[in-house]
Amino acid sequence: MPPKTPEDPEQNPYELLGILQEATEAEIRTAYRTRSLKVHPDRNRNDPNAAQKFHALTTASTLLLDPLRRLALDAQLRLQAAKKQRFASYDNKRKAMARMAKEQERTARESENLRIREEGRRMREQREKELELQELERQCAKSKPDSNGTVEEDSLAPPPPGDLDTTIRVKYTLSSYPALSTAFALAAHLRRFGEIDEGTVVMSQKAKKSKKSKGLVDGEMIVTALVPFNQLGAAFAVVSSAESLKGRGMDVAWAGGSEPPILSWLRERGELGGSAAKRAEPLPTKTAPEGTTFSSFPSSFPGFDDVAPPPPSTAKAGMDYESLTLLRMREAERARLEKEILEAEAAEGG
Repeated sequence: MPPKTPEDPEQNPYELLGILQEATEAEIRTAYRTRSLKVHPDRNRNDPNAAQKFHALTTASTLLLDPLRRLALDAQLRLQAAKKQRFASYDNKRKAMARMAKEQERTARESENLRIREEGRRMREQREKELELQELERQCAKSKPDSNGTVEEDSLAPPPPGDLDTTIRVKYTLSSYPALSTAFALAAHLRRFGEIDEGTVVMSQKAKKSKKSKGLVDGEMIVTALVPFNQLGAAFAVVSSAESLKGRGMDVAWAGGSEPPILSWLRERGELGGSAAKRAEPLPTKTAPEGTTFSSFPSSFPGFDDVAPPPPSTAKAGMDYESLTLLRMREAERARLEKEILEAEAAEGG
């Protein structure tokens, strides 16, 4: 294989001599002598390439010492550097475009995945809405009467319980019932219809001005009370005897102003007949005179000479947590009922 000449672009004379492209003739000669001594064949007999290396150094120094040939070589080297730089710029642009194309492809792929997920979510929501609509239509179909005019059992569901379902409103003059001046006495009076927690009875006494139409005297005390029973049947029994009680000077009505919806539901099911009356039968008490009986709808009330005074408070300073919580709940219920009484009296006075 013949040795490469200095004109070969791969064989740079400046690099062979180890000098810069701006080197002078003196620097070229000095570099040649220094390197030729190192690679001279006489000094490197064991190196088979020594003669080739020495010849390349000689050719390079001869070329660089020729001004015209060196001028052509410098022009050639500049063109090679410019071409290399231009290719490097093109390569950078190509790499940048490749990265951009890859990023765009990744973004497009992510957008497509997002679109597919969004489409799946929309279809899932639409399907859920369709299922809800079908379920609603089935429920509506169940609530419609069938060919025999009957209605599905779902339409006969009981109404939700109300806070005042078992509470009645009692109003009377203190002159008509002087013994019923306390909540305890009133609770004992009405306990014949059912159990009452006297701690939740709310009572208000207010003096009224004379009203000829009602036959009241100046300063007569009007008592208004809200009495919560433990059972709905007991409250229903008292309100059912409102006509007879009114003739004796006591007005009785539902605390909510109207009959609880649950009574209408029970009446439609026939639960307010004889069996209901039996369940609403008042409980016997020790204060009733011997030989006196009371039905669920009493026509008279006994005297209250033997009504025992309110028992002393049994609350202890060290009551347990459950008793304290129950006491606070009763106080909150009492405050709410007192507020309702005051609002009702304000409405009547206006």
